[in-house]
Amino acid sequence: METMAPVDLDTTAIRRVVEREDGCIVWGGSVRLSPADDILIRVERVLDLDAEGQMIASVLSKKIAAGSTHLVLDLPLGPTAKVRTPEAAERLSRALSSVADHFGLKTTCIVSDGTQPVGRGIGPALEAHDVLAVLQNAPQAPLDLRERAISLAGALLELAGLASGGNGAGQAASTLDDGRAWAKFQRICEAQGGMRSPPVARHRRPLMSSQDGKLQSIDNRKIAKLAKLAGAPDDKAAGVELHTRAGALVQVGEPLCTVHAEATGELAYAFDYARSNDDIFGIVEP
Repeated sequence: METMAPVDLDTTAIRRVVEREDGCIVWGGSVRLSPADDILIRVERVLDLDAEGQMIASVLSKKIAAGSTHLVLDLPLGPTAKVRTPEAAERLSRALSSVADHFGLKTTCIVSDGTQPVGRGIGPALEAHDVLAVLQNAPQAPLDLRERAISLAGALLELAGLASGGNGAGQAASTLDDGRAWAKFQRICEAQGGMRSPPVARHRRPLMSSQDGKLQSIDNRKIAKLAKLAGAPDDKAAGVELHTRAGALVQVGEPLCTVHAEATGELAYAFDYARSNDDIFGIVEP
């Protein structure tokens, strides 16, 4: 979101936006909703730690501090996702719901497909382009991102009592299809300081398939590491743009993804990593 509009609003500005548009999309760190968590997140990112208890506190603390009353949580499940087994998903759902209930926060946890990244972009600007394509109903919009957004929005409408059971997704899809979602997003961006175009990286290089076959898997953690080595998320334009999905047939020399970077050195780091981790894209004989 920070690539499309200002998100570091203070409390007064947040209230103004919400009163004007009944919503906002901002960064909680600007108003220090959970300052201890902000510090812990920076430490965990450097050390590549992801403790479950800290994750629960991190997810819920800012929502509780902001006075949220209803919350839908997406729990992607997959072999290289944060949640790797159905049992772990059930345990995490219970823990999140228990803590949320203690603070009077109505919560629904949705276990979703985490076997591969959602959308095509990994990195702030590339993800923003995916979001804009979905909001604008563009022909090239990633279908999986659209479906995930509709599912989560529909669940929230039902949780808040704004849609009857089973009808939330249809209501969300209608809001997207007729342009109301795109119009509201533009108004929120304008209220927050003005909409802008996501930046474009100075350097791009495709990562080619080394064999013919069927793309069986995409390693979420390793593709995220590839994007990080390219400069994301600090360099907003940096990251990875996927060109294929699990289940697709690929040919030798076909681009699997394009790495975006602001500096040639970071591009080189990313490709050094890709060469030593040829299982980022799991390709098998069809």
